Amino acid sequence: MPGISVVIITLNEERNIGRCLDSVRDIADEVIVVDSFSTDRTEEICKQKGGRFVQHEFEDYVKQHVFADSLATQDYILSLDADEALSEELIYSIKEIKKDFKAEAYTMNRMTNYCGQWIKHCGWYPDKKLRLYHKDAGEWSGVKIHESFKLKEGISTMHLAGDILHYSFYTISEHIYQANKFTDLTAQAAFEKGIRAGCIKIVFSPMAKFIRDYIFNLGFLDGYNGFLICRISANATFLKYVKLKMLINQNKL
Repeated sequence: MPGISVVIITLNEERNIGRCLDSVRDIADEVIVVDSFSTDRTEEICKQKGGRFVQHEFEDYVKQHVFADSLATQDYILSLDADEALSEELIYSIKEIKKDFKAEAYTMNRMTNYCGQWIKHCGWYPDKKLRLYHKDAGEWSGVKIHESFKLKEGISTMHLAGDILHYSFYTISEHIYQANKFTDLTAQAAFEKGIRAGCIKIVFSPMAKFIRDYIFNLGFLDGYNGFLICRISANATFLKYVKLKMLINQNKL
């Protein structure tokens, strides 16, 4: 019977990794943690929980995922981030398909916890993810921070009931810090693709982003945190295009 290798990549995840490992205990035939030289208690916690802990220098997310998956010995791989865990319903769904895999890849929804609140709107839920797949079903691809597992043509897929529980931001400051960090990367990726940013994009794209997420994606139903998420996301759009314009101007000199 095919088994499941749970594969996780980490860097300084002592706050989250224990919860992640505990949630996969009943469905994993092996657990592999690929760490890019954490300086906190990540290694200690992983070894306490029984996971295989491997350190590997980080180049980018795609290469790190490719290396981590190459260590898997089971037929199927469940790829998780350290700040994620499986809901009870998703654990049950995976137990059921392990009895008889009917597809080569499986999707599931991801629900995000923001400062202690589960977010059901803002364009954040349902956040459909492909995370469980046969090791020969495809390959990792992408640039910068937008990596994903791309299936080969003709691969059969099914959607599982239950959620990946994503413990994203514990404080608003963490969200703002990540938005600033990620917009550096997204602006660089856009520049390399030849995308241009004029005043119209800088002014109107953030407004459109806020209206879409807060009004059309019902972010207002998530209350105060919904407003914060939509506002910070809109500002991230602004920062991305401002930083992109700066890169363009610098390369004209």
